[in-house]
Amino acid sequence: MATLTKEKTKPAIKSSFPIDGMSCAACAVSVESMLQAQPGVQSAAVNYANKTALVEYLPGTDLRLLQKAIQDIGYDLLLKEEEATHEAQEAREQEAYSRIKTKTIWAGALSLPVAVIGMFFHHMTYGNWIMLALTLPVVFWFGRTFYVNAFKQARHGKANMDTLVALSTGIAFLFSAFNTIYPEFFLSRGLEPHVYFEAATVIIAFILLGKMLEERAKSRTSGAIKKLMGLQPKSVKALRNGQEIELPIEKVVVGDVLLIRPGEKIPVDGRVINGSSFLDESMISGEPIPVEKTAGDQVFTGTINQKGSLQISAEKVGAQTLLAQIIKMVQEAQGSKAPVQKLTDKVAGIFVPIVIGIAVLSFAAWYFLGGDNNVTHALLAFITVLIIACPCALGLATPTAIMVGVGRGAENGILIKDAESLETAHKLTAIVLDKTGTITKGKPEVTELLWAVPEEKQAELASVLLALENQSEHPLAEAVSRHLSQNEVKTVSLENFASVTGRGVRAQYQGQTIWLGNEKLMQENGLRLEADLEKTAQKLKAEAKTVVFAGTQGQVIALIAIADTIKETSAQAIQDLQKLGLNVYMLTGDNAQTAAAVAQQVGLQHFKAEVMPQDKADFIKELQRKGHVVGMVGDGINDSQALALADVGIAMGRGTDIAMDVAKVTLMHSDLQAIAKAIRLSKATVRTIHQNLFWAFIYNVIGIPVAAGLLFPVWGFLLDPMLAGAAMALSSVSVVTNSLRLRTLKL
Repeated sequence: MATLTKEKTKPAIKSSFPIDGMSCAACAVSVESMLQAQPGVQSAAVNYANKTALVEYLPGTDLRLLQKAIQDIGYDLLLKEEEATHEAQEAREQEAYSRIKTKTIWAGALSLPVAVIGMFFHHMTYGNWIMLALTLPVVFWFGRTFYVNAFKQARHGKANMDTLVALSTGIAFLFSAFNTIYPEFFLSRGLEPHVYFEAATVIIAFILLGKMLEERAKSRTSGAIKKLMGLQPKSVKALRNGQEIELPIEKVVVGDVLLIRPGEKIPVDGRVINGSSFLDESMISGEPIPVEKTAGDQVFTGTINQKGSLQISAEKVGAQTLLAQIIKMVQEAQGSKAPVQKLTDKVAGIFVPIVIGIAVLSFAAWYFLGGDNNVTHALLAFITVLIIACPCALGLATPTAIMVGVGRGAENGILIKDAESLETAHKLTAIVLDKTGTITKGKPEVTELLWAVPEEKQAELASVLLALENQSEHPLAEAVSRHLSQNEVKTVSLENFASVTGRGVRAQYQGQTIWLGNEKLMQENGLRLEADLEKTAQKLKAEAKTVVFAGTQGQVIALIAIADTIKETSAQAIQDLQKLGLNVYMLTGDNAQTAAAVAQQVGLQHFKAEVMPQDKADFIKELQRKGHVVGMVGDGINDSQALALADVGIAMGRGTDIAMDVAKVTLMHSDLQAIAKAIRLSKATVRTIHQNLFWAFIYNVIGIPVAAGLLFPVWGFLLDPMLAGAAMALSSVSVVTNSLRLRTLKL
């Protein structure tokens, strides 16, 4: 019993597997339901648009049994790691596109003379036999997959788009072949033995054309993944046993020393062990200014080395790198389902049986009530209903929009983990912002250095201050050292350095004692603070800045103001969110004075200070109880609980791994302006989904009655099966094309 309990506590594994053989939305529903029925599978989401299954299963689940179950219903679940890579999937897609392109060209070439004879020369001698000969390869070779897949589905009591195509074209062909071989059957009964070879061939040609255009359009929706994949080099130069060798990127292991020359991309996550250079890290930070890297500094896959040469030690390779995690996150998001898709899947799953039922009813109505040519009209109505009702457009409506939307977000540094977050973001009514690292930069910086000594003495004293701070262990000392170093201040030698606990530091320089620390340190050592300098210090404190005092020879000689400075874009970002109608709140563990100062600078009315991690979570719950749809933005471990509780958790890209793991959206650029972009992207994506669903539904609502012959009694119009095939293909392509418009969306 203990062992079983232990097994249950193991976390479930989530993996994405390519699916081969799907031809419509109903196929995706069949595969999904079969996967969910297998032992060990906790959830499965099949995406028809990118032909993948996102499966969550328990450790120990036999994946080969899952594969066999899917193969039994006519599809294939690809398990081999090399087959599941993006490159392998792209190669399969390209091969599939080439294959269907060849089929389409040949089917079109053979269908054209059949259509010409059938429409203009149907009384010509041996015309029916010529059409029969040309139709055979179209139906039984170029269109054979429709019949094979329909048979596999039927064996398991299922039906999909292939069922519709196989039934309609198969019946048209068999009826026409019967009338060609044995025309006397109808002639003896006073009926014209019509043939519909052109319907069978042209329908298959149109459907193949539609699928070809659909495949080409769908391949463009994964452009974001391709761009991300392109950031990693294929090979790298490494030092092994003192020798420089070139390795494929897959052969690099942790601990390898890699050589990075000017202009090359960093191939792995690692650390510089030799050399110095500037790296373009814009793909991670969004900042255009190259970052200096020297020994000990961390580097990331996909960033670009500028002019210097580097030796780096590999710390994370393959799937462990930051870039690989980003790619995985985007792929899983593109394969996930929005809540609206669940309804669509249910409709698609029952749609095909309903359509077959309508087709049978149409046939029966025409046969018994059609009068003259009742058999011909009944057959035409049956075939046309089956053709026009293909649910492809319905199945593509949501996933294509989600794929393009997630990809568009990734291109703008907005990583969206799942489709539900993308759909929910446009409903947000409140945004809660952590202060440190979110509104502010998250690290202290010197904002002012004010001197109370003549200018000619300032340079020397600045060198003394740098020397003091270089030896200090205080967290603020680094900010002062960094500021002085950036201003090209040179350090000097000090004597008798000492740290005064809770106060600051002191040392001697050229026989004089220099003090550096807080105001108490100055007071305890009799260092006088002039009235105007004291007034300035109070003003800086009111601005929520930490003031460090420097003194010597009985007086304070300098004030250093340090603050966690506000990001340049924060105020504008908050204004943008308010313009979108959102209530914006700030939470911070800082004191009320600091919180009020920051809130005033960025234009915030609602803020709460001195909050603990649990308080942040409680604040999120309170807003939700009031009916708000809440987005939480944070970057630290202390934000993780609130991020998880929020309707949409948004992590800053430079935050902790835990924050990014819990959050549903990650902003790689750590720029709050990306939140408004994410909301605008969500609104545009949901709007596109609704447009797609409207056209997919309205198409079938109008098309099926027309195909059944509803307009015939009034206007004498009966839809031709060939036109139905063309309309069906056009509907799928139009839905994908509408989704692709998101690629040009200005965020």
